[in-house]
Amino acid sequence: MSLHSQGTAALFLLLLSSTMIPAAAQTSKSPTVGGRDFDAAAADQARRYLEEGRETFRFDTFGSEDFWGGELKLHEAIAGEKLGGKGPGLSPKKALELGLKVDVNAIPKDVAVALGKGEVDLDDPASTLLLLKANAVVGVTGFFDADGKALTSVGIQCAVCHSTVDDAYAPGIGHRLDGWPNRDLNIGAIVALAPDLTAFTEMLQVSDAEVKKAVEAWGPGKFDAQLNLDGKAFRPDGKTSATLNPPAFGLAGVNNHTWTGAWGTVSYWNAYVGNLEMHGKGTFYDPRLDDAEKYPVAARTKQGHKQDKEDRITAKLPALHFYQLSLPTPRPPEGTFDNAAAENGTILFNDKAKCATCHVPPLFTEPGWNLHTADEIGIDDFQAKRAPDDRYRTAPLRALWNVDKVHKGGFYHDGRFATLEDVVAHYNDHLKLNLSAEEKGDLIEYLKSL
Repeated sequence: MSLHSQGTAALFLLLLSSTMIPAAAQTSKSPTVGGRDFDAAAADQARRYLEEGRETFRFDTFGSEDFWGGELKLHEAIAGEKLGGKGPGLSPKKALELGLKVDVNAIPKDVAVALGKGEVDLDDPASTLLLLKANAVVGVTGFFDADGKALTSVGIQCAVCHSTVDDAYAPGIGHRLDGWPNRDLNIGAIVALAPDLTAFTEMLQVSDAEVKKAVEAWGPGKFDAQLNLDGKAFRPDGKTSATLNPPAFGLAGVNNHTWTGAWGTVSYWNAYVGNLEMHGKGTFYDPRLDDAEKYPVAARTKQGHKQDKEDRITAKLPALHFYQLSLPTPRPPEGTFDNAAAENGTILFNDKAKCATCHVPPLFTEPGWNLHTADEIGIDDFQAKRAPDDRYRTAPLRALWNVDKVHKGGFYHDGRFATLEDVVAHYNDHLKLNLSAEEKGDLIEYLKSL
């Protein structure tokens, strides 16, 4: 060994020697920054974000009551004429028919007992106000006067679209399932109840009748989150431009959150929805919306440059994002799929059926830029063209076994494929896979196992 090599080795050993490392550093379990245990601080932040994010997701209106109540006067339609509002009012029975859900854990005990005895009039709007006072209507907050009698406004939360209930008590009444899409919620029909649609008629520059025609065409489980940008209420074939409310669970590690295009990650979409769809108070910036040819409504109304005097959204985004990414994909219950067939389907998924080319396990979407042209997936490009880069997202395969709630209304962005069988048949034809009937069945069983 040369003298140089010997010297280098000796220096290396010297640096590793315990005599060169302070005892406190040797025994420390984690780094200390600013006098705080850094690992413990990270754990504390995770716990805090989880709790704060859940609270925001379930209960924060972001000040949207100034829009839904103050401008649309939706609270008047809920209360009805007998209770100081307008029209017949919204009874619990009608609210459930519109897909609104009730958190059984929030119902006051005396009301729960009365419900059990059939003593609560489900046809009376006064009973709806009672549930709103108890904060039991998932995703909706009622605001009352000082006496707690008159409903003065109403605001909404993330949970109105992205939570449902397990129906433990009755259909539409049960325990919260955060992140599960509410495929029963008829958002358009609820909007159409509002006594004053001026905010929409002025934004879209159309009549009341045209606004109602557009939103009432959405139907249960669908919402058009881009109507406020391009004003395209209907597809060229006459069908609604609305898309299905997607699952908001199982998104950790998934890029591009929405059905189409590079709108942005979960945090981007939270800011977009909180500001431009929920109509909360906040700040939102996206200069892509200045494109007057593609987004004429957004460009004219400067929606890409929203900056309210009061910002009740931005500070909530980190914890909200954290909570949403914590929501796991629900596992299929026992007996949901055929295990032996699913094992065969696994091999097909990763090989002959070419599914894993895009739906890469275990994310079941591409780890990276998970977008494709309409031609690549064999469908029309209408919805893709409404997005910034004219592409569709590779949707992560989540809880495909659950067709009663999560995938009620069909598959793909607009529900065009009613069943998994339809989806597999489409790709079998489009990609010329030549799958046999047995192979199709095995593949479907595997998909149901995810």
